[in-house]
Amino acid sequence: MKIHLLTADIYNKIAAGEVVDRPYSVVKELVENAIDAGATEITVEIEAGGKSLIRVTDNGCGIEKEDLQNAYAPHATSKLSRAEDLFGVKTLGFRGEALASIAAVSEMEIVSKTASGEAYALTCCGGVLGQLTPAAGANGTRVLVKNLFFNTPARLKFLKSDSHEEGDVAAMIARFILSRPEIAFCFEVNGKIRYRSYGDGLRAALAAVYGAEVLSHLCEIDAAKHGLRLSGFIGDRNYSKPNRTYQSMFVNGRYVVNQTLASAISNAYASYLMKRQYPFYVLFLDVPPEIVDVNVHPNKADVRFADHNLIYGNVYSIVSAVLDGNSRALEYVVPEAGQERPAPAPATSSSPVPQPTMSYAEAKKELGFDIPLYAGTSTVPRRMPPAPIFEVRSPKPQQEDAFEENQKFLRAQEEAKKQQRIDPAALTFKGELFRTYLIYECGDDAYIVDQHAAHERLIYDRLRAKWEAREVVSQPMLAPYVAELNAQEHAFLAKNYDILREIGFEIEDFGGTSAKISAVPSDLMGMDLAAFLREVLASMESLRAIKLSDLLKDKLASAACKAAVKGGERLTEAEARSLLEKMDGDMGLKCPHGRPVAVHLTRYELEKLFRRIV
Repeated sequence: MKIHLLTADIYNKIAAGEVVDRPYSVVKELVENAIDAGATEITVEIEAGGKSLIRVTDNGCGIEKEDLQNAYAPHATSKLSRAEDLFGVKTLGFRGEALASIAAVSEMEIVSKTASGEAYALTCCGGVLGQLTPAAGANGTRVLVKNLFFNTPARLKFLKSDSHEEGDVAAMIARFILSRPEIAFCFEVNGKIRYRSYGDGLRAALAAVYGAEVLSHLCEIDAAKHGLRLSGFIGDRNYSKPNRTYQSMFVNGRYVVNQTLASAISNAYASYLMKRQYPFYVLFLDVPPEIVDVNVHPNKADVRFADHNLIYGNVYSIVSAVLDGNSRALEYVVPEAGQERPAPAPATSSSPVPQPTMSYAEAKKELGFDIPLYAGTSTVPRRMPPAPIFEVRSPKPQQEDAFEENQKFLRAQEEAKKQQRIDPAALTFKGELFRTYLIYECGDDAYIVDQHAAHERLIYDRLRAKWEAREVVSQPMLAPYVAELNAQEHAFLAKNYDILREIGFEIEDFGGTSAKISAVPSDLMGMDLAAFLREVLASMESLRAIKLSDLLKDKLASAACKAAVKGGERLTEAEARSLLEKMDGDMGLKCPHGRPVAVHLTRYELEKLFRRIV
């Protein structure tokens, strides 16, 4: 076969696929460049979810006139000069791929001015450079990206809706606001300000992203341990969220999604949170650059640690101590204003990463590693859940008769249903027990029916049929309910507004990332709206769309439960007969919560209980 040398326009487009896959990744690369340039003010503007326009303006050091052309060249960077620099990366960018990759798939313009020079502009359309021209501009750099992927229609086709892309860009900006609280950010979407921060600290940054009320649920920590430093905010043991979009971890100032760190924190919270509830945290882990490799992912979205067990153990032990409230927590928790910490505070954010106070072997022993690590071996902590071990497993072979097995199962279910259905006319009412259980006799069989469960199921089926026929009526609320959301939650909810309106909710945007509910379905008046929205937003965790049946099941079950006859209420024989007829003799029914409606006892089983039969 013949080997072809690819031209620059082809390999730049291929490289763009790794570095720039969606608008949020373009924004990420450009903002990281602005931060590395020393900017104290950064403005990000997007239109159409970033597909038609992205503009990032900063007041950083700027680019010299003679370097503007090199800025578009692949593998050109101001961050590294030799291979050894890769082992101590302290900047967010370092590969020199971003600008070339973005320029290869868009119409791009850079306008830049240094403190001692004039402003100049240089355009690049689809990888083809324009002319360097004088321009007007303040100190710093302005990068304009238009018509993203205009020359790669296959990639353009796979972009998501404008609102979805906008939500992902907003989530990225939120994390920049949190990771660099000393920088003032402004984020505009279609000319409207979505986020604004003023560079006045992490507390203010949290309020700008999540709202000021979140601060009352958080605990600030700052812990130096074994040469590592963990600082930031964690939610208290009773504060949880319905998805993981409220979790931010920064390693040496870089936002990462790392399984070792996520598992350490999740395991620390495990005994406090219910199923499908997730902790809130904004944490900064500072480690010596030589023990972390940031060059393991094209988008720098993950890192690799020299010893993930040691990292896991430190993070787990610090977060656990704070949540459990043990004596070590006094060293880690930052006191509120007017209080003093009993132990000396660790280094400030401007200080270098604290150096180890004990040897590597001593650190492991303290964390519960009794067996030294040797080449080719591993060790597991005794006093904490183990750090995750990731392995690739081959899929199990499918059974050849899977279809036939399914058919057998379905046939058996149908047969069981037939056997559980009794003609109501053949049943004789024999009385009740405890004003809760109705007793019926049919030949040598007895049936005990839970009157509440049976009535609840009948009401539930009626309500569900009404909903599925879309016979819904909305009831206006006396005071609208305003839901404060983050950017990704708002984008997810906005995409599903039509579904919510279809089942009787009046919902709309209410500025920023908030949503307002003005009316609810009349059958569900009095529902807990906060809990309902938590269930809706939990759908984000499995990346699935909201289903009408999923939304309604629990709410209709709750409404049916309230309306059904209760245990302890005496029914007349006519009422008991009417209930049985409405059940249509189906003794296999279950209430909406899964409890059986009826219990079947044979004469044989009763006589065995009384030892009439041995």
